[in-house]
Amino acid sequence: MSWRGSSLFVLVTFVVLCSVKVTSHAMNLTNSTNIAHQEYTQFLLANGVARTPPMGWNSWNHFQCNISEWTVKTTADALVSTGLTALGYKYINIDDCWGEENRDLGGNLRAKHSTFPSGIKALADYVHAKGLKLGIYSDAGKKMPGSLGHEDQDARTFSEWGIDYLKYDNCYHDGSKPLDRYARMSYALQKVGRPILYAICEWGQEDPAKWASRYGNAWRTTGDIKDNWESITNIADENNIWGRYAGPGRWNDPDMLEVGNGGMSLEEYRSHFSIWAIVKAPLLIGCDIRSASRETLRILGNKEVIDVNQDPLGVQARKIRSKAGLEVWAGPLSMRRVVIVLWNRSQSRAPITVGWREVGLSPTNPFIVRDLWAHSFISKSMRSQLTAYVAPHACKMYILTPI
Repeated sequence: MSWRGSSLFVLVTFVVLCSVKVTSHAMNLTNSTNIAHQEYTQFLLANGVARTPPMGWNSWNHFQCNISEWTVKTTADALVSTGLTALGYKYINIDDCWGEENRDLGGNLRAKHSTFPSGIKALADYVHAKGLKLGIYSDAGKKMPGSLGHEDQDARTFSEWGIDYLKYDNCYHDGSKPLDRYARMSYALQKVGRPILYAICEWGQEDPAKWASRYGNAWRTTGDIKDNWESITNIADENNIWGRYAGPGRWNDPDMLEVGNGGMSLEEYRSHFSIWAIVKAPLLIGCDIRSASRETLRILGNKEVIDVNQDPLGVQARKIRSKAGLEVWAGPLSMRRVVIVLWNRSQSRAPITVGWREVGLSPTNPFIVRDLWAHSFISKSMRSQLTAYVAPHACKMYILTPI
């Protein structure tokens, strides 16, 4: 072999060995990162974080930027006094507009003095004294309260304030990949060691259901919800395709509830709440609880429907059939039960039938059938199929229990 051939051989060998070493290092780094996240997820689950879909209240849908510490405190009071806390609603989440436009001299986030004069730590103490948890809003962008480039510092701040839930939005970012920006805050939260539920609000643009479970506990699958029928039906359909990615510790989020905000009928709100419950969405109330009507509180406080959402099996139900606006949604529950929603999205009252085979059951086996909105049993031994007449934009919700 000539000296040129020998030199080329040595150079190629060196490059290959370096490539192997770099690849091995990258794989080890990835594996260690995955292991660290798995351990952190187990830490969160052990502390009750996102074991089932989170329940609570968020300020944005009703108040938007008209928010203050007085609003938050009186809402926490109302959540307890209405009995909603006893049903599982425990998070009081402040959305956008809580912070000053500029950080302090140390680069720290600051609560807006005009509306949160006591500061977030004092507010967290108040909420915690009620047996509730406090959530806050930040953003994977630059505009305040944005944490891009300040992830470690802000995660420490949230921990010191006593924050229990972080909604992390996608506004005013720098054009970098969402996966990278959301991962950085995830790592920062892991470092502080406080059990903080991390909700990734990426609006579903980069299919976060496929990757967000490596970093957070819930992720938005859609754009923002609106208080109208078209919005909730479209969002339900968009969220439906991601069911296989959800489960304990990781939930698809079709956005917050609009129940009680006045843009839909009671039947439409029952449908909205039923579908959000059956697909294991976070149940975050978006109305003013302090002035909510009895009808609104009856919808939000339906324990039987809430129990479906909080079922420990944690399997997202899916749309089984749709024809001419008449739909069947179904999913498994613990103890071999099945939940079914018959949803009429048409303009006319109509019968909807579901056969046992469609939902994975034997047609010869009898089932106890419970109506979750009527709070009554419609059969103690029903076989083969179930038919119900459903009003326009309304739904019927049942649990089938094997005998």
